[in-house]
Amino acid sequence: MSERDASSGSAALTVALVGPTHPFKGGVAAHTTTLAHELSEAGHEVTLVSWSHLYPSALYPGEQSVPGGAPDVEPFPRTLRVLSWARPDTWLRTGRRLRDVDVIVVVHVIPAVVPAHLALLRAAGAGRRTASGHGPRTILIAHNVLPHESHPGARQLVESLVERVDAVVVHSDEQARLAMTLGAHHVRQLDLPPHLPGGDPEPRVANDADTASTPVRVLALGIVRDYKGVDLLVDAVRDVPGIHLTIAGELWGDAGRTVRDLANDPRVAGRVELHPGYVPADRIAGLLAQHDVMALTYRTATASQNVLLAHKHGLPVLATTVGTFPEQIRDGVDGLLVPPGDRGALVEALRRLAEPGVTEALRSAVRPPDLSGPWANYVGGIEALAAAPLGPVDGADSEGGGAGLRLGPVARAKATVAGIRARRRPVVEIAPGDIPSRVRATDVLALDSDAVDAVAIARELGLPRPGEPVAAWAALGALAAVVRIRDDGHRSSVIVDESGSGSPLGRWARAVGFAPVELELTGQRAAVAVLDIDTASLDVITRLHPGGCTASDVDVAIGQASWALRSGGLLILTLPIGDDDPDFAVRPADVRGILARADDLGLRLVGDADGDVLDRMRDARAEATGDDAPVYAMLRLTFRRR
Repeated sequence: MSERDASSGSAALTVALVGPTHPFKGGVAAHTTTLAHELSEAGHEVTLVSWSHLYPSALYPGEQSVPGGAPDVEPFPRTLRVLSWARPDTWLRTGRRLRDVDVIVVVHVIPAVVPAHLALLRAAGAGRRTASGHGPRTILIAHNVLPHESHPGARQLVESLVERVDAVVVHSDEQARLAMTLGAHHVRQLDLPPHLPGGDPEPRVANDADTASTPVRVLALGIVRDYKGVDLLVDAVRDVPGIHLTIAGELWGDAGRTVRDLANDPRVAGRVELHPGYVPADRIAGLLAQHDVMALTYRTATASQNVLLAHKHGLPVLATTVGTFPEQIRDGVDGLLVPPGDRGALVEALRRLAEPGVTEALRSAVRPPDLSGPWANYVGGIEALAAAPLGPVDGADSEGGGAGLRLGPVARAKATVAGIRARRRPVVEIAPGDIPSRVRATDVLALDSDAVDAVAIARELGLPRPGEPVAAWAALGALAAVVRIRDDGHRSSVIVDESGSGSPLGRWARAVGFAPVELELTGQRAAVAVLDIDTASLDVITRLHPGGCTASDVDVAIGQASWALRSGGLLILTLPIGDDDPDFAVRPADVRGILARADDLGLRLVGDADGDVLDRMRDARAEATGDDAPVYAMLRLTFRRR
């Protein structure tokens, strides 16, 4: 944080985001541009520092710019295209201009660009800050720590970069381990958030896949490179007459020539169609609407947004068990998973897809992806890394004060202050990637099995005994949100938990290394009102079952959080769902009003209420009207302070 922000109490940062953007094409440019938008929307002052010439042509045989000039995602207005791979003077001049920013976020693309990044960081006075703390903090976003195809000297170049920066962000556990082996000092694994080109889905072009005579339409989308295994897919299609395969993307080098040769095999005549060349954003929705399944038969992978892209457009996915695919696809439910490089398993999966009714059943189970929650997680992770590391809570005294938080006389009598004492080492080590992706910050509980599943996950993670399953479900989602969004790796977030002793959240938070303030209040639930705290001084406020909010006091909780939370802080609460008591339970129509009031006060929902949340609320209410209905249906909402 700059001295200017520290003195004013603002948590806003000045951020220089160094990476590719339009007119460069591809997922990395789209991700970088969307990240700039999201950081700016979160209240930070962002400059996107980009390139006029990024790659040596010999290392990128394809077309570097978007054909026709139409951007894949909305360009970021504050963009400076001042860097050139072939002009070292631009590296130094740009670095000197960045000396006064709070944080430099560098997007690592290929090892050949590492010298430019190192020169820029040195000129900015950044990278592995000195004990005096001078210079901007530095965060490296590594989409691939090392390239898919090995190059001489690549490992040494990347080692020199990851050793210099304060933190490295990766998108899978495997990449996190690799970054550590290369000497990274602090590695944070964050799920790759959606940065999807192509706009809204178009009406699906019908295909009667319920008859054996109608082929199932499979799409392989994107650049054809060896590690993507498109050649394996074409080879397997030879043995499955009921499959029609479309390959849409640039055909690179030897991998492209191999796919062309395989597509000319008489055994796939008329069943493999090539659309060589880059697929611009305005063609993607129409192309997906003409197919039944997306195929991602990679030999190796780190993270990809193509599963989310397919699910957004209602397509199930056939993929290999590499990278993040097993976490994104429910095998046999909304897609099929096969081992990488296993031709027999791939042929069997294609034969299963060709069976009447199978693709329709998989498609009916596809859920629209959450497009906003993952970005809140991602931006929160960047913010936590951008903040200076904090040690134990300063200023703790016999009354449990610290970090701008002091207990008033009423709260002292009823607060559990054990969590505010000197911070102890965690007894349970949990990283963001350890909590399954199905545990969402904003979610609906209507099935006993979901609560039981939360208890099982808690046990697998090694958390203390969770107690009552519904409380475990509420607390697990809250813990996931805190770890994913507000943790800087030092467990320094200031948490006030108003959930009461029936919730396991406080015990779990202490077990993983946080020091929460747990409040057990009687009468009107207004915890932060009886705490003597500074405005914008808390990182997290929770109100969870069994001491969660009701329809009558949710506005009070939102109002308190609007002044007590610092920028990027979280309010996590649970609400009962139902129709019988409007002062107690909420209906889907009520949620719209709650979200609107929260937004007016600067609190944005983490998650997508326009996805399946409201539909599942309606289903829960319908089930709750029967004689044998469950005694609960619950909504968990997570808000993030702008």
